[in-house]
Amino acid sequence: MTDAHRGIVTAHVTKAYPGVGRPAVDDVSLNIADGEFMTFLGPSGSGKTTMLSMIAGFTPLTSGSITIDGREISRLKPHRRDLGVVFQQYALFPHMTVARNVAFGLNQRGRPKAEIDRRVADALEMVGLSAMGDRFPRQLSGGQQQRVALARAVVYEPRALLMDEPLGALDKKLRDQLQREIARMHRQLGMTFLFVTHDQQEALTLSDRITVFNEGRVEQVGTPEDLYERPRTLFVAQFIGESNALRLTPGEVTIVRPERVTLYAEAEVPAGHQRAGAQVTDVVYVGDHSRVWLRYGDGTRGCAVLPAGAAHDHRPGTDVVVAWHPEHQAVVPDPEHAGLTEKVAS
Repeated sequence: MTDAHRGIVTAHVTKAYPGVGRPAVDDVSLNIADGEFMTFLGPSGSGKTTMLSMIAGFTPLTSGSITIDGREISRLKPHRRDLGVVFQQYALFPHMTVARNVAFGLNQRGRPKAEIDRRVADALEMVGLSAMGDRFPRQLSGGQQQRVALARAVVYEPRALLMDEPLGALDKKLRDQLQREIARMHRQLGMTFLFVTHDQQEALTLSDRITVFNEGRVEQVGTPEDLYERPRTLFVAQFIGESNALRLTPGEVTIVRPERVTLYAEAEVPAGHQRAGAQVTDVVYVGDHSRVWLRYGDGTRGCAVLPAGAAHDHRPGTDVVVAWHPEHQAVVPDPEHAGLTEKVAS
């Protein structure tokens, strides 16, 4: 098989529910490379979880097709797709020890006991739970239970690992810790990871590429840097990170990230810079930097991120000139102008 045929491919996948006007997933075509960490990102109801569920086999397609390594899987039962799945709810068997939970899928597949013991030991070592095989789920913390769920999903070496908001129930410290663990597992295993989240920072931290969903459709597919520095739509620009969205020309919106702008008096703006007038509405000190909140002349809100000491001269109520170099801006269609929003394909 050539590399061109390896990976997960969805072609014009649609999921429509009777009596609902808009499809939950609307004509989505994606090419997910072998070994890639792909994240489906979007707000609640955007279609990202439904898309993952169709790939996993838990939700039937209305139309379209899904292939893995060139093999059509759209009509296969979930257990025949060779995919590991991890949900936000750990779904561990409470009456089984950690080791037996991890071994469950291997026992169902009739693997020899020696192989099961070896694979379970390797999986528990990978997630840092080698000493906890004899414990029961109730004796573990939430983070430890999620590690067991991860071990159970990868122990039989599936073709890909699918994760639906796996860290959503954890506090920030545990989320950050498990993000690092998941990234390490991806490097170690080398398998394809599909990860669903509504957390923009989580997506930027973990992903090789991100698919941004909105109202059942794909807004943009790209690397974290692509999406942050070069958004193609206003939705992507505003959903991923903060932005100054300025209507400087008809039919277009100029996007500039807060760390890319500087505040000047009128006479100080360097030659060759773009500019816009604004009024400071608030200044928030955050230790190593300050966030200066702005209101532009048309009422649009924005923000500048400045070194902590640079914000002293910018008090609420003062007028400033916001300036930036043109190479640090992105220009996207203005969705308020009919016909200017384009469909973005991967």
